[in-house]
Amino acid sequence: MSNKILITGAAGFVGFHLSRNLSEANWDVVGIDNLNDYYSVKLKTDRLKQLEKFDNFNFLKIDLGDKKSLFELFEKEEFTYIVNLAAQAGVRYSIQNPHAYIDSNINGFMNILEACRNYPVEHLIYASSSSVYGANVKQPFSESDNVDHPMSLYAATKKSNELMAHTYSNLYNIPTTGLRFFTVYGPWGRPDMAYFSFTKAIMENKTINVFNNGLLERDFTYIDDIVDAIEKLIDKTPKGNENWDKIKSDPATSFAPYKIFNIGNNQPIKLMEFITILENKIGQEAIKNYLPMQDGDVYSTYADISLLNKQIGFKPQTSIEIGLEKFVNWYKEYYFI
Repeated sequence: MSNKILITGAAGFVGFHLSRNLSEANWDVVGIDNLNDYYSVKLKTDRLKQLEKFDNFNFLKIDLGDKKSLFELFEKEEFTYIVNLAAQAGVRYSIQNPHAYIDSNINGFMNILEACRNYPVEHLIYASSSSVYGANVKQPFSESDNVDHPMSLYAATKKSNELMAHTYSNLYNIPTTGLRFFTVYGPWGRPDMAYFSFTKAIMENKTINVFNNGLLERDFTYIDDIVDAIEKLIDKTPKGNENWDKIKSDPATSFAPYKIFNIGNNQPIKLMEFITILENKIGQEAIKNYLPMQDGDVYSTYADISLLNKQIGFKPQTSIEIGLEKFVNWYKEYYFI
């Protein structure tokens, strides 16, 4: 096998940053994306333009639902590693368009697992989400916690991905690692995320909607910290836990070559404090419209990152003040310069 990596969702937020970092580090990177119109296709293609300068990055427009094209790609390229970041994102959108989540997050991920079974790889890393913690109130959220009460279909599909991965790790000895991302933000981010839409509205003197009257907390995690963790995990191939306890059945470990990690900032921030910092970085006060809690939302997220710290020494390096400043600077440059 060559040291070749496939990144699905390469035109997406996390996929773009990971593709760029690995390309800069001279990895042999293949990126695929279906370039759907869930948000601005131009933003996605502009991300890809940033990757075109790398001779060791190759992009193909492929949908995970296209099993034939996916299998042909796996057969041709003989990948060593897979990082599956392609998914239909968004908690609120899943209430309006549920079938999009089944098509992409369930059927699409099934095709990835089947491709890994038929064309073996050394490690499959895939994106899960902090949303799997759902109605849990014990904090910080730990990988050992039960996650049987999702609050949205999006969350349910992400938990399903973890269960599907475990099954394939068990049946076919495919080493899999699931990453529960906690509210990722930063330059080249997703326009559907609150920090992005808030920035746009504030700079255009438009009203921002503040849900649950601002009484929410989120564990905002800067994109560079996320990508750094993924890079360090690529060659950390999971192995089955020989001491797995069938009676206690800790969800954080398994007899199969399967791992789950939280990737968060480990420092949740209140929504109103977040908005204040954003206002300061923009230099303009927001016009606020206070609204009740939205369906599918959760009150608070807070990542226990002790397992990830033990595995790779993970410690977030970017404060919310620095992270938002970098985002606002990018936003102004991208949209106004």
